[in-house]
Amino acid sequence: MKICGVELKGGEAIISLLTYEVETFNVPECRQISFSISKSAETESIREFHFAFHKLMEDYKVDEIVIIEREQKGKFAGSATSFKLESAIQITELPVSIISPVIIKEELKRNPPQADLETLGLKRVQMAAFDAAYAQQNRRMYGKV
Repeated sequence: MKICGVELKGGEAIISLLTYEVETFNVPECRQISFSISKSAETESIREFHFAFHKLMEDYKVDEIVIIEREQKGKFAGSATSFKLESAIQITELPVSIISPVIIKEELKRNPPQADLETLGLKRVQMAAFDAAYAQQNRRMYGKV
């Protein structure tokens, strides 16, 4: 199973792919680690993001997308643009899950990854997206989804 973890920050979607095959986790190479949108008020920008994101999911044969949940109001609320990006991601044939940071922390504490960023070939900016994909994969393996 191949999962794409997504962290939405402002006008950017940062991704990390994770596969689990034959009892082994693997982080496949990916041609793109983030998608940016500068003019979220323009319909064409959202359409371009939607097309590019879903083309990547199709090309890499992703089975599920998991997005890190953001607060909807308050001091730590996500931006309006990030919610537009979330909507554009959710309009797909693939299953899309929203996972809270609390659940991610619980899963990482229960079953921490046995490798670091360098070993996995990830950039530091991708860590949160990787953690989301890893937590979701663990939840699938242990029947919590």
